[in-house]
Amino acid sequence: MPQHTSKAMSEPRSEFLRDIVARGFMHQCTDLDALDEKAANGTVVAYIGYDCTGPSLHVGHMVSIMMLRRMQQTGHKPIVLMGGGTTKVGDPSGKDEQRQLLTDEQIAANMASIRKSFENYVTFGDGPTDAVMVNNDDWLSELQYIPFLRDVGRHFSVNRMLSMDSVKLRLDREQPLSFLEFNYMILQGYDFVELYRRYGCCLQMGGSDQWGNIVNGVELGRRVANAQLFGLTTPLITTASGAKMGKTADGAVWLNADMRSPWEYWQFWRNTEDADVGRFLRLFTDLPLDEIARLEKAEGAEINEAKKILANEATTLCHGAQAAAEAAETARRTFEEGDAGEGLPTVTIDAARLNAGLPLYEAMKEAGLAQSNGEARRLIKGGGARVNDQPVQEELRSLTSDDLGSDGAIKLSAGKKRHALLRAE
Repeated sequence: MPQHTSKAMSEPRSEFLRDIVARGFMHQCTDLDALDEKAANGTVVAYIGYDCTGPSLHVGHMVSIMMLRRMQQTGHKPIVLMGGGTTKVGDPSGKDEQRQLLTDEQIAANMASIRKSFENYVTFGDGPTDAVMVNNDDWLSELQYIPFLRDVGRHFSVNRMLSMDSVKLRLDREQPLSFLEFNYMILQGYDFVELYRRYGCCLQMGGSDQWGNIVNGVELGRRVANAQLFGLTTPLITTASGAKMGKTADGAVWLNADMRSPWEYWQFWRNTEDADVGRFLRLFTDLPLDEIARLEKAEGAEINEAKKILANEATTLCHGAQAAAEAAETARRTFEEGDAGEGLPTVTIDAARLNAGLPLYEAMKEAGLAQSNGEARRLIKGGGARVNDQPVQEELRSLTSDDLGSDGAIKLSAGKKRHALLRAE
């Protein structure tokens, strides 16, 4: 099956493909010319799947979420497929070991929580280009296993399945791959066919690690439904320094405000590397391309202004304009005026612990500025910790009520860019 990359493409006719190519979303497509023709002449229904392994998606999912947004903005219909069924199996892609299996109640709770994130990016409804959220458990739970294997399983070659990166990597590392997980790619291919039958969905999109699974679905649709289906993948997004997108010293950058505050989300984007500003503005904001071209040429102090625009735009999409404005103002007071910043992440402890003397390394860990006590102690010993903007090098320094400021809080800092407030009650 032919593969196309954005490098070999002529100018697409359809607004959708022109937009995603110009903004850097395109990696591979099963039949680019035919998809372009279809998108130029009518409404394309496309889906991206998300398993419900946690209560929130994170910044690593943002490329795919923005792809669904671009689809809707250019007159097409996005389907958000929630893997209520496939979460019970577990996708082996990119994993060295088997995922922990969740209960039906946990999956349902995660799905409800994840939906809130999508409502900020796409418009749900009953119209021809309104997004819909679908649960693949609606059909997977009703499958009769032996008839399913006879009708669908016979179209999958075990030889080819063993050559898939998601399987091969696990086997090469001699990590166990359960038969349950091995079925995942068959179920994902079946999802595509089922969405075609129910919604007229003809395009599956996803990250480059999903290419093999997507192609399986395209081929299954041709074999069992004589359907012309398409697959399109996005590149793996890494930072200019080679780090995986969305990972920080204190864990994943979650989209849900109760798991990562709007201030922390804003600060994540503000800390973008200089070389990534233009690329991230194209991928993660709605700013016009000519405006982005101007901003990415900035140097020195001006590049910091461009980063603030990136942070404001990305946070507005995720948390709303008011939360973005409050985060920007907190940053201004914290970094430009030396203020404690009431909008900073805040952790509350029992006053008795502070009166007894709370080890600074424990406070740093509890405030989310370090992942462990050991990491916090290394940070302090290396001179990277501050209390109320004053550097601390005493590894066993304790905090007491004497450290409380006039506002009743202690400002803790890890380096120059990560801060939190500690309050006692």
